[in-house]
Amino acid sequence: MGGEVSPEGAKILSQDALTFLAALHRRFETRRRELLVRRIETQGKLDAGKMPGFLDETREIRESDWTVAKLPPDLVDRRVEITGPVDRKMIINALNSGATVFMADFEDSNAPTWANCVEGQVNLRDAVARTIAFTKPNGTRYALKGETATLFVRPRGWHMEERHLLVDGDAMSASLFDFGLFFFHNTANLIERGTGPYFYLPKLENHLEARLWNDVFVYAQETLGVPKGSIRATVLIENILAVFEMDEILWELREHSAGLNCGRWDYIFSVIKKFRKRAEFVLPDRGQLVMDSAFLKAYSELLIRTCHSRGAHAMGGMAPQVPIKNDSAANASAIESVRSDKLREVAAGHDGTWVAHPALVPIARMVFDQHMTDPNQIHRLRDDVEVSANDLLEMPTGQMTEAGLRRNIRVSVHYLAAWLSGNGCVPISHLMEDAATAEISRSQVWQWIYYAVCTEDGVSVTADRVRQILGDETEQLIRNGVGGALGTDCIEQAARLFEQMVTAPVLDDWLTVTAQQFID
Repeated sequence: MGGEVSPEGAKILSQDALTFLAALHRRFETRRRELLVRRIETQGKLDAGKMPGFLDETREIRESDWTVAKLPPDLVDRRVEITGPVDRKMIINALNSGATVFMADFEDSNAPTWANCVEGQVNLRDAVARTIAFTKPNGTRYALKGETATLFVRPRGWHMEERHLLVDGDAMSASLFDFGLFFFHNTANLIERGTGPYFYLPKLENHLEARLWNDVFVYAQETLGVPKGSIRATVLIENILAVFEMDEILWELREHSAGLNCGRWDYIFSVIKKFRKRAEFVLPDRGQLVMDSAFLKAYSELLIRTCHSRGAHAMGGMAPQVPIKNDSAANASAIESVRSDKLREVAAGHDGTWVAHPALVPIARMVFDQHMTDPNQIHRLRDDVEVSANDLLEMPTGQMTEAGLRRNIRVSVHYLAAWLSGNGCVPISHLMEDAATAEISRSQVWQWIYYAVCTEDGVSVTADRVRQILGDETEQLIRNGVGGALGTDCIEQAARLFEQMVTAPVLDDWLTVTAQQFID
């Protein structure tokens, strides 16, 4: 085990906890690696021209009548969920925000430094025990209110490794590390308090990956003597391959399922990544990729129909806006954008939605309270929805502009610099950016270079042109004081890493994997 930890972190990494982690690794690591190899093989088939579709071999699952396990009482109503990283103040504010659920995130909004991951577990242990508190240098104290949101935890995806913890000489799966520590330390307390160990599962690409999670859950419950079905998990459908296997994913997790979620930002990123060798999948400016686009509407409506037919929640997507304090007109416009998006979701049949900032909780709740008078909308089966493979793969037309290119470069460098500094969730231009949104930005720049896009304003997107804009935007970030906050060296390192990724002949699978070597 590498890296220093605090005295409380040492308690989290107790010998008993490490023994449990080692058992998880030895039982499931081979299967995890086999599934990652399968991802590579699938990508090779896509690169060779094969298109995804609904599976013939699992047709019986899709066409038969079954439902997931009955929801526990504290998960029946999930109308507003807030997400954020696992730092102490964030956990307190999110649990107190008035949201029905808080998803504590070890993944997209967390820079996975050793300190962040271990201290995050300390913070969650204290939150579950309701002893968590935080005092700012000015004396302001934060503590939990009497009524708080239901806690979910999102571990890192199957592709990530926790290189600070070796088992039998191999780095441990970050998924099993995050899940295992939280489950080991908190399950008994959660059950005693009338709730349970609840999780969000990210980045799944197929039902076999869901099967692995289900087997992990069964083993963990049996090992610690926890009643089967105590664990509940919501799967983020944030990969275009997974959208074809939503019934199958729910089936694999049916004893432990808490539904599916529209992880829209990673979903868009997956379109670029999976179809990197297909010119017809070149996407317009990121800002034009709205949920009313045909392929995104088909995805969200199919998710709703699938979930409701199986008695499961269909959760909506993230509102990334943050309050604009110095411009009332711009703030009003941003709030209206949130309201409109949440109205679209509740009207379509979603059972709840996500926000990134506590100030957005009342807006989202107001919309869902007005239009969803029951605890959820699972009774709305959406039998009117008919979605084909072609509908899911029909890409939108739109403009590709120099402004969009510059925005992608600026956001990518700013976010990556913050991530390298240990912060995985950053407000940029009044939007909360995390790894998922940064992935769209950097992969789209790669895509535009690869296909030699010519923008609407006549800019030919070449590697040299991107390097020129990158220099301009990096200097501007430093002049605007971002370099002062993060360190000029860190901004420049982020720019170098970004240039390497967007000019590479093959698109890097994950920004976070490529960049992880540069953090402690």
